[in-house]
Amino acid sequence: MILHITSRTEWGDAQMRGEYIAPSLQTEGFIHCSTEKQVLHVANAFYRGKTDLVLLLVDESKLKPELKWEAPAGPPAPGISEVDSFPHIFGPINLNAVASVLDLEADSVSGTFSLPLSLQS
Repeated sequence: MILHITSRTEWGDAQMRGEYIAPSLQTEGFIHCSTEKQVLHVANAFYRGKTDLVLLLVDESKLKPELKWEAPAGPPAPGISEVDSFPHIFGPINLNAVASVLDLEADSVSGTFSLPLSLQS
């Protein structure tokens, strides 16, 4: 499974459209994703202060567009090495590849994100 952070609104739009298209697909040519070990670093670096987030769990084997593992597209989030590879999806995500959608909530005091309980080992 690979993971993608988005808003509840964008996910709702995807369900009506029949596919998920992140803004980065237009601006960078791919949809940013993370592994389970990377996702909290990404969330805490780039989504702090957001309150309407969900985490898409994407089954790589069901993806129709090409998936490539590449270096970070920009400066890596704190806690991520420059040699870490990230999953990038080069096209809209077909909805049947989304195995699960989980709320991604930040702690009300610290503002930091933690994994949803169903992902914690």
